[in-house]
Amino acid sequence: MDLRQLLESRAARALDEDGDRLLVASDLTGTFQLYELAGGELSPLTDLSEPVTGRYVPGARQVVVQMDEGGNERHQLYLLELDRGLVDDPGAMAPLTSEPAYVHHLLGVHPGGRQIAFCSNRRNGVDFDVYLLELATGETTLVYDGGGWPQEATGYSPSGRYLSFLLPGTRPLDADLCLLDLAGGALLRPLSHPEEAARVGGPAFVGEHRFVASSDVGRDLAALVVCDLETGEQQVLLEGDHDLECVGSRDGSTLLVVANDGGACRADLYSVAGDGAEVALARLGEVPLPGRGVISFSLVTPPPLVAAHGSHVTYTFSSPLVPGDVWRYDRATGATRRMTRSPGPDAEADGLVEPSIESVTSFDGEAIPLFCYRPVGGDGPPPVVLVIHGGPESQSVLSFNPLVQGFVERGFAVVVPNVRGSTGYGKRYAGLDDTRRRLDSVRDLAAIHGWLGSAGLDPGRAALYGGSYGGYMVLAGVAFQPELWAAGVDVVGISNLVTFLENTSDYRRAFREREYGSLAADRDFLEEASPLRRVDDIVAPLFVIHGENDPRVPVSEARQLVASLERRGVACELLVYPDEGHGLAKLKNRLEAYPRALQFLEHQLMGSQSPA
Repeated sequence: MDLRQLLESRAARALDEDGDRLLVASDLTGTFQLYELAGGELSPLTDLSEPVTGRYVPGARQVVVQMDEGGNERHQLYLLELDRGLVDDPGAMAPLTSEPAYVHHLLGVHPGGRQIAFCSNRRNGVDFDVYLLELATGETTLVYDGGGWPQEATGYSPSGRYLSFLLPGTRPLDADLCLLDLAGGALLRPLSHPEEAARVGGPAFVGEHRFVASSDVGRDLAALVVCDLETGEQQVLLEGDHDLECVGSRDGSTLLVVANDGGACRADLYSVAGDGAEVALARLGEVPLPGRGVISFSLVTPPPLVAAHGSHVTYTFSSPLVPGDVWRYDRATGATRRMTRSPGPDAEADGLVEPSIESVTSFDGEAIPLFCYRPVGGDGPPPVVLVIHGGPESQSVLSFNPLVQGFVERGFAVVVPNVRGSTGYGKRYAGLDDTRRRLDSVRDLAAIHGWLGSAGLDPGRAALYGGSYGGYMVLAGVAFQPELWAAGVDVVGISNLVTFLENTSDYRRAFREREYGSLAADRDFLEEASPLRRVDDIVAPLFVIHGENDPRVPVSEARQLVASLERRGVACELLVYPDEGHGLAKLKNRLEAYPRALQFLEHQLMGSQSPA
């Protein structure tokens, strides 16, 4: 199966559940649109030009829809009436927000269906405030204006008493759980950690004033902690050898606990019993997954759905062999059923490859985990592409990647590392690249290159591929290690950390300075670590892809890089898409750009110009 066919694979995601109806996002049309699954039938709800997501309004045949324009990430919110049929024009939906210059993110839908919560930077373009909006009247009420950028957690508590959101701190890998008491008006931070950077997850309520959340406060790996909001008591419920997170049933009786096992998921169901902070979990059993892959909401979104009384779990599953579909596990019968079947490859018939899980020792003795996909057959050591994730606070996981499988099908080995700074391996590891340690992660690339020969791969034909922060890593690799890398593909990457921070959207600057370093205090290092400062050392040919409307990494990062390379006569090609933002969301653009990138790598590493 060639790359174009792999890119044509479709996927489905479970978004929300309302009784026996399931709200699904699927890219059957080429962008993710909304569908409803009921009685075994998948019915389309939207056919719009932009990707959308949404949530049900309980007790009404309505969905709150979130959509931007051309990838600009300035999302607006709409109300979709489900009984009016397929909607192919935004004008057929009632606008809940209509300020296209500003960002709006849905934080939750009230369990009674009368209200939604959202955050927006419409006050000053930078700080995100939290608002409540009455669906019947359109009236909005400001409930938080304390600064920062609230992120979606689990929305309203089952009773509607509390609204949750996550608030990133001023340090890397730092986020508070905030609970707004809508009855009393108080803003609670029940697992605050002023003395250390730590992250707390969204709450799973197991009582009116009691919840369980993941937390790495005071520890390296995230454990599950129960908090009682009335007494302030806290108790560690569950901890282990992996990061844990959880999602609960609406009645508070059941928890789904998901462990991140090196980029794959393990899921277990627990019953909940006890009063106050004295809570006990009883393991009900493992949720059998269709293979070695991911369902977890920190690894893939959206989160699994636990039925109101814990009777079943609905989740989106993806693995190196499965593009992504919706599955349901029934507790009573122990059966697992595939709810959607999206068009895509057959793993065995189409020769999809599962990776080995390995590690490389870096310059300072740190073990760098990676996945290695090896092609079948071929003569001699194959050329290799390192595919580096973005973030940097992210993780490459065992999910489907059509590019990886397409590269392998054409005879490349693919190495997918989680260099230092990646999440999923504990707080210490994730902090090893913060601010002035940025180039240590680039040194990990050199260590991986040094391992290639012993792994049976060809170090003389090794290329880098990455998007966003992964694009920065591509450019840093070819700039700081020009003798190692034969080519690079940079997708929406950062070429100069200073100009990136100067030109990124105002609301994103402070959010990113906490990870990369600030323009005020760290400009000298930001300049030192910028690939563009070493552009005269770049000799590897580059293929560069960017979206014109990118609000995160402005397209100027690509244009200034390519202009500098062209002046020096270094082979490079630039593709800019006028209807895209931070990455390629539209299938028509992916079908053009990615086969061209593959053809570029074949030409550079194999001397081939055959069509992709």
